[in-house]
Amino acid sequence: MARPMPQGRVSGHVSGRVLATRAVAVGASVAAAYGGFLLFLQFGAADGLDSFDILRAALIFASTFWLAWGAVTAVMGLMTRPPVPPRQTGALTARSVVLVPVYNEDPVATFGRIAAMEASLRKTGMGHLFHFAILSDTRDEAIAARERLWFLRLLAETDGEGRIFYRRRDKNKGRKAGNIEDFIKRSGAAYDYAVILDADSLMEGATMVEMVRRMEAAPGLGLLQTLPVIIHARSRFGRIMQFAGTFYSPVFARGLAMMQGRTGPFWGHNAIVRMRAFAESCALPELTGKPPFGGHILSHDYVEAALLARAGWDVRVDDDLGGSYEEAPENIIDHAKRDRRWCQGNLQHSRLLLAPGLKAWSRFVFVQGILAYVAPVFWLAFLAASIAAPLFAPPIDYFPVDSWPFPVLPVSQVSKALGLAIGVVGLLFLPKILIVIDAIWRGRVAGFGGALRAVQSTLAELLLSSITAPIFLMFQTRSVLQVVRGADGGWPAQTRGDGSLGLGDAWAASHWIVTSGVVVLAAAQWFAPVLVPWLLPVALPMVIAPALIAWTSRPGPGGLFLTPTELRAAPVMDLQAAVMRRWAPEGDTRDDPPAGADAARA
Repeated sequence: MARPMPQGRVSGHVSGRVLATRAVAVGASVAAAYGGFLLFLQFGAADGLDSFDILRAALIFASTFWLAWGAVTAVMGLMTRPPVPPRQTGALTARSVVLVPVYNEDPVATFGRIAAMEASLRKTGMGHLFHFAILSDTRDEAIAARERLWFLRLLAETDGEGRIFYRRRDKNKGRKAGNIEDFIKRSGAAYDYAVILDADSLMEGATMVEMVRRMEAAPGLGLLQTLPVIIHARSRFGRIMQFAGTFYSPVFARGLAMMQGRTGPFWGHNAIVRMRAFAESCALPELTGKPPFGGHILSHDYVEAALLARAGWDVRVDDDLGGSYEEAPENIIDHAKRDRRWCQGNLQHSRLLLAPGLKAWSRFVFVQGILAYVAPVFWLAFLAASIAAPLFAPPIDYFPVDSWPFPVLPVSQVSKALGLAIGVVGLLFLPKILIVIDAIWRGRVAGFGGALRAVQSTLAELLLSSITAPIFLMFQTRSVLQVVRGADGGWPAQTRGDGSLGLGDAWAASHWIVTSGVVVLAAAQWFAPVLVPWLLPVALPMVIAPALIAWTSRPGPGGLFLTPTELRAAPVMDLQAAVMRRWAPEGDTRDDPPAGADAARA
């Protein structure tokens, strides 16, 4: 007789619709990759098939699969409108805590966001059901002292005594995941739910209340992930990322939700968890060996989602939930630094692929995360192999038939090469073009400045993302190679605020990319001159990388890349702005906290 599952959990049965969606997505991606593989084999076999042709075809297969997977995800998102999730409609009684882990952050900006969210919650009439816990892992003593001072200011301004708490750990064991685990062990039993944020997160009080209502209506739901959108971007790079995340991401998230079903994603922040489920299921192991593959798990969010699913809890992403915001790096260098940590964390998941009891889809998600960083290495290896291929190709035999006096010229394979190039470009561009068409059809472009402005922004984003893609390819490739050779990137603090870079700083961070671009062009000119025109879109951005990095880090003219929150700020953003106007004159002081403030409580 089957053992009954604990109350509140689900059976783990995967619906037929989800299985069919997964089968179509995987099948379409494999078919596209196989098509690219065959097309390149035919192209390479024109002058005699050799080992380099087979190697390059295999690299095309792996790289094309990843591109096709992204395209299929977008198409799936465009083809569906998810059902309205169930929600509890009566009076709320559940107690929730909003967790804000901080690590060497500016306390004025971080606590200002908390003050805004606390005010937003009070406007819902449910503020008394939500506590805030600021979980500091700050190592810098000067910043820690400011945290204590501004915590007192926060208490005084919000009347948060008994509802807003601050504590700083002596040792940051386990980093962010360990910080949250420490709170749950000490205080988790006092709450039904925990809203997990990042230091740069901002969320409407109404959104938090709605998340609790949806959790209450689904007893088997262990984690509910919102789709955070980027706000407050100022630089060209930041505003491009802000537009792309706001305009494209809801469609991709919807497609992802269709495929993942009950085994959904966790992105580490702007989500709500059932405290009992998280406490019972999500204690993370410390991997044997030294970093980067051993030690604490860096990309803990994917693993926690997998552990919840293994224990029988639903993990879901609701892309219809608005009012969930975050900030992002303002330049390519800061983005690459953060991406380095994600790369190490995702490659670390190779140690967990065979962990006992995990759902098959969770293992596949780990593979996707690994492939996201290995795919650029495949593309770079393909370029290198293509440049070197003429050195190993057999000489062309123009007289293959004995006693035949006329030369046999090889058939031109230009059409196959063009077909392969068009296919790759199509996989990159087509999903975004379909998204803008869908947005015009459904009227969603109104929040992005109208149809014309949305089309202009999309075309500009496609152009700029194509130009900067080789730079990201090089940074990601270097990150993978660093991890493979055993270099631990650690957990550097996030860089917030103005991200403007001068040419000198950009050169210092990317001179090796310039050298790589020059070497690529020189090698192609020497060994395979016919490839030079094909390589220019990749090599030229590498050669001018410092100029691109510096230019995109600075504010640009307005007009393009408008988003709904720029046209009309969200209510919680207005509350945050009001707090910062009050606090800004004192933001750089080291004075004592306001008179009458109570002592900080650990």
